[in-house]
Amino acid sequence: MQHTFTTLPRRLATAVGPARLEPVLLAVTTAALTAGGIAWLTGDHGLADLLWALGTVSAVVPAAGWVIAALRHGHAGVDLIAVLALGGTLAVQEYLAGALIALMLATGRALESAAQRRASHDLRALLEHAPRSARRRTGAEVALVSPAEIAVGDLLVVGPGEVVPVDGRVESAAAVLDESVLTGEPLQAERPRGDTVRSGVVNAGGAFELRATATEQDSTYAGIVRLAHQAGAESAPVVRLADRYAAWFLPLSLVVAGLAWLVSGSAVRAVAVLVVATPCPLLLAAPVAIVSGLSRASRLGVVVRDGGALENLGRARTLLLDKTGTLTGGRPRVIDVMAAPGLKPAEVLRLAASVDQYSPHVLARAIVDAARERGLELPVPADVTEEPGRGATGTVDGRRVSIGRADSAHARPEWARAVGNRALLDGAAVAWLTVGGEPAGAVLLRDPLRHDAPRTLRHLRAAGIERLLMLTGDRAAPAQEVAAVLGLDGVRAELSPADKVAAVRAERERAVTVMVGDGVNDAPALAAADIGVAMGAHGSTASSEAADIVLTTDRVDRLADTVAIAQRARRIAVQSALGGMLMSLAAMGAAAFGLLPPAVGALLQEGIDAAVILNALRALRVDRTARPALTSEAEALIHRFAAEHDDLQDVLESVRDAADRLSDSRGPAALAAVEETHRLLTDRLLPHEYAEEHELYPALAPTLGGPEATATMSRAHTEIERLSRRIDTHLRLARADGGLSPGQLDDLRSCLYGLNTVLRLHFAQEEENYFSLAQ
Repeated sequence: MQHTFTTLPRRLATAVGPARLEPVLLAVTTAALTAGGIAWLTGDHGLADLLWALGTVSAVVPAAGWVIAALRHGHAGVDLIAVLALGGTLAVQEYLAGALIALMLATGRALESAAQRRASHDLRALLEHAPRSARRRTGAEVALVSPAEIAVGDLLVVGPGEVVPVDGRVESAAAVLDESVLTGEPLQAERPRGDTVRSGVVNAGGAFELRATATEQDSTYAGIVRLAHQAGAESAPVVRLADRYAAWFLPLSLVVAGLAWLVSGSAVRAVAVLVVATPCPLLLAAPVAIVSGLSRASRLGVVVRDGGALENLGRARTLLLDKTGTLTGGRPRVIDVMAAPGLKPAEVLRLAASVDQYSPHVLARAIVDAARERGLELPVPADVTEEPGRGATGTVDGRRVSIGRADSAHARPEWARAVGNRALLDGAAVAWLTVGGEPAGAVLLRDPLRHDAPRTLRHLRAAGIERLLMLTGDRAAPAQEVAAVLGLDGVRAELSPADKVAAVRAERERAVTVMVGDGVNDAPALAAADIGVAMGAHGSTASSEAADIVLTTDRVDRLADTVAIAQRARRIAVQSALGGMLMSLAAMGAAAFGLLPPAVGALLQEGIDAAVILNALRALRVDRTARPALTSEAEALIHRFAAEHDDLQDVLESVRDAADRLSDSRGPAALAAVEETHRLLTDRLLPHEYAEEHELYPALAPTLGGPEATATMSRAHTEIERLSRRIDTHLRLARADGGLSPGQLDDLRSCLYGLNTVLRLHFAQEEENYFSLAQ
């Protein structure tokens, strides 16, 4: 393994070639043509011919080298016509024509080089994460050793925050691990004694002992490095668009030139045919269109490594997506708060977040963030302690409060069993709150879908992506739920990095395939795909470096925009190339009949080039159908109402909590919960919905094509108001009768559960369809 980690950087360094020839050639040919023109205008025609001839010769030598290199690889590119034309102009002393062709050739090569210059797919991030040392225990002594020195059976000590150096088995009571580097999952895992641990994961808890079951070279992480390197070697650059047409354009040009010479007996006429046949529309149109597409994508925060990647993206028909960080946000969020009888969900969240303020655990950060988003005041806890894998304990408002795992030895009350069932149904993690040693509530957390994911996948299908699959290291149940919500064509769960690479290779056999991911574990699959797309805003450096396209903004919907840009750029490139060739074919016919001398033909060819370049530059223009344009006012409103959605989560929790309490009893406590819920609806929720209806929706209507686009959402507002009025009527009847009657119970509970469902669906639809439009 030492060989892998020490020699790979040197290989990567040698992959970076010497300085490019194209800029030098462009400067020389431009100078020769310009200087020759000045000499000709001053009357020194001999010097002008000499300068133009030198410009021609300067292009002949490298062009011949390019042709020889192409022939060695088994194909003759369109550069061969340029070489023959350059040689012909020298032979018949048509030096101006030669200088013009030299400039066109140099310009085309420079543009192509700019379009296809590729950043090195080095694996520095993978190498930086690799462990440099390990601690081996021998008896009572602990010695620092190189990972390469570890043998199977060695007992190792892995400290807090350290990377596990080799595959092994837990020897301590338990180990708390951050496995996101391998699985992409943000939730930490607890491995009890005897469980296997893979190299590359990070110790997120206290120190633990590990019995090595593999050497460094045979461990998981070393395999990831090798996979990424091998898979990256398979991703060859796309053959130039021009060369695809050269198979018939090249022999046709030679046949026409030969016939013109044979029939007329004039070599000048043959050279004139080759001059106008010089495939500058092919050499220039495609790179200009592709470079224009690259420029358009960069304005959206999308870095496309080369023109080949953009062109390939325009032909893609299969899209493979990792789940975590790609379709989901990449970090857990609070989805619900459950309270024991006598407590409110907001109080449960406040107590939990107060203790978790000092915890580095990923779930603790999510709980604190949720409390702050809802404007809860968090007191400073005292006597805080944290047990790795169990949770944190502290004193808040004079009470001993704990948040974390539940003690399975104690019997759970009925409400707590309902929480466990809910967590299982929702695929959520649970942080249990105890106050004074008694269960007091629970916080449910899950890595939620990105708001823009459904819209993105719809746009991708509209753009021609026929097959959408999820590849994830996560468990099957949450993966299947995400796939069902998004309407994916398939899902493969619990995959290792090697499994992902195998899946990508299998899909490549069927169609041009895109792989989207954000973690180190995705890097081999990204490199193995035809086009690898990395979520670079918060993803790993390794995934970005193994990718052909990097989304620098944390918005997966930019991928759909880039697919549209790629298809448009490729379409314009093909239009320009074919249009230019048709005009060149007409010019070839005129030259064959002696109607175009070489110099005039070269100038005509310049005109054709200008036409195809102007057409290719259309790829720079914004496609108005790709994405609706928001006004600054509408965008500000979106941000405002999105923030209000976060602030209103406690209202949604109160609606469900009141319904749950009615299921237990219809006494004064349950009635008080419904009264409090109605107050929150009246004071906070309904004003929010009214403002959306009269401020946000009218502002969005022009962008979405008119008020009809928001009609279904307005209907949801009507239903929310109707259910709220119905709850109010029930409360007025209860006040008049001194309490809830048995006949009211079922309908009131139905109203509350129905309102909770409508609100959650309505919020999700607004976030998906409207809020995802904003930057």
